[in-house]
Amino acid sequence: MALALRPNCECCDKDLPPDSREAMICTFECTFCADCATDRLRGFCPNCSGELVRRPVRPLAALVNNPASTVRVLKPEGCQPQTALTA
Repeated sequence: MALALRPNCECCDKDLPPDSREAMICTFECTFCADCATDRLRGFCPNCSGELVRRPVRPLAALVNNPASTVRVLKPEGCQPQTALTA
């Protein structure tokens, strides 16, 4: 199953097209822009506390058969910083 490549930042609603190198995701594909991921969230997902890493860019030819999602996810209350889960 391919990554959903969600179209926006869950915190600020910034557009994040499939070729964006500013999209950051966690293991559950929660999606944030690099600014929110770094400045607001300090590198951790506010939903699961997982690490945020740069989302890979899907090659244009692969988007034909595996298009990016058009479903926008937004936290209307904004995002609160999280910290990593401790073992």
